[in-house]
Amino acid sequence: MGIVPQAVTAPLSRAAIFLVVTIKAGPNDSALVRSLCADMATLVRAVGFRDIEASLSCVVGIGAEAWDRLFGQPRPAELHSFREIRSGARLAVSTPGDLLFHIRARRMDLCFELATQIMGRLATTASPIDEVHGFRYFDDRDLFGFVDGTENPNGDAAADATLIGEEDGRFAGGSYVIVQKYLHDLGGWNALSTEAQELIIGRKKLSDIELDDSIKPTSAHSALTTIVDNGKEIKILRDNMPFGNASRGEFGTYFIGYSRSPRTIELMLENMFVGRPPGNYDRLLDFSRAITGNLFFVPSATLLEAAADEPTAVAASTSTANLPATPPMPDGTLGIGSLKGDTRHE
Repeated sequence: MGIVPQAVTAPLSRAAIFLVVTIKAGPNDSALVRSLCADMATLVRAVGFRDIEASLSCVVGIGAEAWDRLFGQPRPAELHSFREIRSGARLAVSTPGDLLFHIRARRMDLCFELATQIMGRLATTASPIDEVHGFRYFDDRDLFGFVDGTENPNGDAAADATLIGEEDGRFAGGSYVIVQKYLHDLGGWNALSTEAQELIIGRKKLSDIELDDSIKPTSAHSALTTIVDNGKEIKILRDNMPFGNASRGEFGTYFIGYSRSPRTIELMLENMFVGRPPGNYDRLLDFSRAITGNLFFVPSATLLEAAADEPTAVAASTSTANLPATPPMPDGTLGIGSLKGDTRHE
């Protein structure tokens, strides 16, 4: 039987909870976390059975340091801690986080119940770092008023963009996910004209149509987050969610991007914070700042269900003989070379 991925490519949902925790250093904590990982599919089924049509799902991500504690070697080939990016006043900060639980459903109550069950299991073994409740805003817009996620791949293209293949066969069917929590200066943003906002984003606000290259600045968000290698755009899968607290004046976007290599998203962030070329940065960052930053590996569901076993058994639970249905690139590599940005394909 082939390797089964986690629900990385699940359809966009109306509600989501993002949980990030760190694992305590007790003698039994790692074993208890592995037990929860192995039980996740059963837990999701039990909670989700209350409303099957609400499509409850949960993706579990594991940080670099936590991977070493939970499973030892080998480590997924590109798993490392999130790398801070600093340029002038702009900072993509790196913050603590061993485990990510990305919970999605059409109903927030199901998300909340699953989060409650997870934290109950982790009560003595993990410390919460961040919990964000996200919601879908009108017609899939962010709090800046623009549609978010327009360029997401679909179907087989989504699987090809997110799931590891033969390039790291032991961890085939897995993925990488980067998360960042951004807070927005909506007062400053809303003081801009719609035309000025559109030049910053690179799209029309009402129609979501991308601006023509003849008028779109090279510093536009849509330009700097387009990554092209050898004439082919390298896609990622975003499932960003607005969040906020109106009484505290807190308005933000929880960025979450899945990719079969973290290098794609890392280059997007470098383009945004440093600029392409340096200094030609994303002007959206004049109105938005990142207050968290993490990188996690998302093991296949097959590997996750074996997590209760000893680490050596988990490491041996997958092999290049059982790759996921999504084929790798023809040469067995990720197929993105050095990931040089190409402004000719914005």
